[in-house]
Amino acid sequence: MSSKADGATDKTTHFGYQTVNVEEKAERVADVFHSVASKYDLMNDLMSGGVHRIWKKFTIELSGVRAGNRVLDIAGGTGDLTAKFSRIVGEQGQVVLADINDSMLKVGRDKLIDHGIAGNVQFTQADAQYLPFPDNYFDCITIAFGLRNVTDKDLALASMFRVLKPGGRLLVLEFSKPKNTLLKKAYDAYSFTMLPLMGKLITNDADSYRYLAESIRMHPDQETLKGMMKTAGFSEAKYYNMTGGVVALHKGIKA
Repeated sequence: MSSKADGATDKTTHFGYQTVNVEEKAERVADVFHSVASKYDLMNDLMSGGVHRIWKKFTIELSGVRAGNRVLDIAGGTGDLTAKFSRIVGEQGQVVLADINDSMLKVGRDKLIDHGIAGNVQFTQADAQYLPFPDNYFDCITIAFGLRNVTDKDLALASMFRVLKPGGRLLVLEFSKPKNTLLKKAYDAYSFTMLPLMGKLITNDADSYRYLAESIRMHPDQETLKGMMKTAGFSEAKYYNMTGGVVALHKGIKA
């Protein structure tokens, strides 16, 4: 007989290649980002050779955001997308930079304030699974390199759908599955050797970057994520492979 309270269950999920209790995953992901927050931007540039900026630029272009819109940047971290959206929506618009991790949120807030960007930006510590916003509120939602860290992705997609206005767009920018066999082998070799090594040298934390490599492999592939978005209610769900499928941008519309 279980010693847990009535109704409680031993639910498990993935933390990289490990199987952990659902409650434990959030804490362990938080520890990863507490560890890497201060060097997050530097590591992004080093790991991608700066190409992450091109991926994010394409996301902005595909968002359709314009002056006066409300935008939610989930897992917004150090604010790359928020900064650009802030300039687009202008004084009459609003951008919410949301992140579950307070260390990342503080780094992002300080960075944007230092760059004179804060007037139309709100900073909110929030869980993507339980977004603390009204129904039908945002014109556009982005989540860049954050969905793979969410415990219940279906729940998060449903939460995003709820807070989008009809006609609103969701854009999910995430590492994905390369289609070319040679590229996949090279990418795997890079991910499991160079990423932990760079993490060790730059942040003194190889384990967090080993988790990064593992979490990418456990993330749904392009077609599976597209199907999950459709199940959540998004119409016109489609994706765009970049860098040979190393990264994919998924887009869905709330009809």
